Amino acid sequence: MKPNPEYYLPEVSATLQQPAFPQPSRNPISEEGVLLGKTLFYDPRLSANGQVACSSCHLPALAFGDGVDLTAAGVSGKTLHRHSPTLFNLAWHDGLFWDGGATNLESLVFGPLTHPDEMGADLNKVIPYLRESPAYPSLFKAAFQTDSITSALMGRALAQFVRTLISQDSRYDQWKRNEATLSEEEIQGYRLYQQHCSSCHKEGLFTDLRYHNNGLDQTYPDPYELEGLLLGRYRISFDEMDRGAYKTPSLRNLLFTAPYMHDGRFATLDEVLDHYEKGIQLNESLAPELENGIRLSHTEREALLAFLATLSDHQFIHNKAYQE
Repeated sequence: MKPNPEYYLPEVSATLQQPAFPQPSRNPISEEGVLLGKTLFYDPRLSANGQVACSSCHLPALAFGDGVDLTAAGVSGKTLHRHSPTLFNLAWHDGLFWDGGATNLESLVFGPLTHPDEMGADLNKVIPYLRESPAYPSLFKAAFQTDSITSALMGRALAQFVRTLISQDSRYDQWKRNEATLSEEEIQGYRLYQQHCSSCHKEGLFTDLRYHNNGLDQTYPDPYELEGLLLGRYRISFDEMDRGAYKTPSLRNLLFTAPYMHDGRFATLDEVLDHYEKGIQLNESLAPELENGIRLSHTEREALLAFLATLSDHQFIHNKAYQE
């Protein structure tokens, strides 16, 4: 049975060459480009100290998250101010990072790559390293049919690999394809999800790709503090209604991606539901859907959690094609 596009991600072939698959014309996916991107993704020698790779904070077993609230795994050892986002189904996203500060994967990769508290890479040193490597010249040649090795081509290769990180084989997906069944409790949870969660976590990607203030804080720091990193989407839009608004994360793979929220403040899904029930902080930019919170009985909470567990894609986190 073909998936219903209203609920399900588009089907893609193993090489992701179907016309419907979103990819920029200037950077079409190829097997060679993906292999190069994967090699770069797992290479710690790109970093300033030779010890931090993209994969240091994006682990396959955790749906390409890192399992900590605010990481200090970067080259400086300083704690970052936002939770490392997961990496899957990003080909369908038009805003990246928690505030949508990047609009495509080709530009996104240079943020963590060059940030002094993340990989701290000096591209003037990285490019010579790649050119002098015994492996990279042939990988770049195969991927882009050129003897040139540039930062732009490096960014394109990394973007190609990240675009292939597709999660669409959870029990929920199998159920939508009539390949599996859900229990009565899980079906009840699905209905509760539709009632309480689907306005922001739309079926398919399980995100609306928009930005919402979900009542985590009542007040916000000065816009000049940390270059506005703690202000959410406001840092990009300068719209007062975007203060404290962060990108809606996907509900897919929640069992693998704790802790939760842009700063990882909640260790468990029960803590998340506690927040929506009784922890909403009223403020001027709060999403109107949350003004009265989300109240569930114990039985309803258990049912919702049971449904959310069906969004776990074990095939994705164990896919050897994504691993080093």
